Amino acid sequence: MVKHNKKPVHSSNKAKPLVLITLVVITLIVALFIITTKQEEKAKEPAQFSKQPSLLNQPTLGNDDASVSVIEFGDYKCPSCKSWSERIYPQLMKDYIDTGKIKFAYINVLFHGEESQLASLAAESVFAQDPQAFWTYHKALYAAQPAQANHDESWITQESVLDMAKTNIPQIDLIKLEEDIKASKALPEINIDSALVEQYNVQLTPTIMINGIVLDDPFDYNKIKELIDQELEDNK
Repeated sequence: MVKHNKKPVHSSNKAKPLVLITLVVITLIVALFIITTKQEEKAKEPAQFSKQPSLLNQPTLGNDDASVSVIEFGDYKCPSCKSWSERIYPQLMKDYIDTGKIKFAYINVLFHGEESQLASLAAESVFAQDPQAFWTYHKALYAAQPAQANHDESWITQESVLDMAKTNIPQIDLIKLEEDIKASKALPEINIDSALVEQYNVQLTPTIMINGIVLDDPFDYNKIKELIDQELEDNK
């Protein structure tokens, strides 16, 4: 009987599918890494809007004709907003508002419900009577906010907002102010602010916007200065 020698099976033939599978897996991993990295980089980029919020009839400070506008979306019940008003705002005032380099505006956010709305109604009613008195009252509202540990307690009432006006802006017509607050006379202005909050997808307070660019960290004053200075240079 003649024995037929079996042809040897080359291991390379068996290895080819394994190599192809390995290459496909590596390619998928690399592609996934690139996509994830790009998404993370995009997420880190500050939100930027081509059109800024209208500041018509909004409380503003500084130079009305300035090429740079800084907008704070804030809530009088928000502890972080109180902190921003005490830590960052005074620096901004000294460096850019008092020097006429920028226009600063405040837009109401009502994340804390009825008390947020009451404080905003009171502030807007003061603004309607005396735009300059608004900023004194604005500061008084934040100063009256309790310590952060107790910020959820009720402290904004009809009585308290009137007392703050009487103490800090005695020139205001308190009788008219009380009537305007009770009648929610400034509600249309509050509704305009709420529409802007929704339009610009404001999720946190304070949110700081500089010429349409939303800052990732509103407490990074170096970044605020850098962005303002860049915008001033670009708009010469």
